[in-house]
Amino acid sequence: MNKDSFLERLEIIVEEEDFALAEALVGQALSYGWEEESLPTGQIKLRMHCEDGTILDSLANEIASFLPNALCSRSQIEKADWTNAWKEYFTPIEVGDFVILPPWLEESYVNEKNLHKIIIEPKSAFGTGHHASTVLCLKALTTLYHEGKIKAGQHFLDLGTGSGILGIACTKYGLTGYGLDIESLAVDNAKENCCINKVQDFNVELGSIEKVKGQKFDVVIANILAAPLREMAEDIINATNENHVLVLSGFLGTQVADLEKAYSKMGIARRFTQETDMKDGEWISLYWG
Repeated sequence: MNKDSFLERLEIIVEEEDFALAEALVGQALSYGWEEESLPTGQIKLRMHCEDGTILDSLANEIASFLPNALCSRSQIEKADWTNAWKEYFTPIEVGDFVILPPWLEESYVNEKNLHKIIIEPKSAFGTGHHASTVLCLKALTTLYHEGKIKAGQHFLDLGTGSGILGIACTKYGLTGYGLDIESLAVDNAKENCCINKVQDFNVELGSIEKVKGQKFDVVIANILAAPLREMAEDIINATNENHVLVLSGFLGTQVADLEKAYSKMGIARRFTQETDMKDGEWISLYWG
């Protein structure tokens, strides 16, 4: 086997409560992106590729040390032209009033619908806009905007901002806001994307909901995971002003009942759904306003 023709792959499956630590360990080991997938079991799968198998071996050992219940598997895939394959995968994403593009497609994209362009430098699969939870949030934001619930001049909070797509989308509507993420790599990527999009009214910082305790926002968006959404429900509700414009996503249909119960003070939620290729799985976005 010609090792130059193959890439090394590591897949890690962890329980939802262990995901934050696993992602932090992966982020420390790798200087580039990885894939994240929610499984019907409620677990999270992280998948990464590397030319140097020793890096992934070391990472697997570290995962085993910190998270002994995690499942790690190693394999190889054909290398082909990984860079071009990635660029082929990252096609424009049109959703609602927005289109998400990588920098290399910005000039060639024909914007016949006059959509708001969001240019994203891809750093991980979860942050390119291809993920269903991001798509569902953009649908909810578009709906709320056309209903007059979201409007220019308002102030928003983007909790778990990731690559900053949702916060940047809000600024396209004329809002100003604040983005928070517990991962420093995400904060750096969001700031980079703000610069690419020439966004000046979106301040991104490291941290979570406790950083804005006592503050009220016209629009609150939280695209994270079901467990932290449940745990932070009271604080997230308290961060919304009297108009109660709130968008939640990042979870599957099997997790909705518990979340609706946790956010019952907000009243009855509306929802968008998107089916997945997972058995009995569909992504959900709940929104109020």
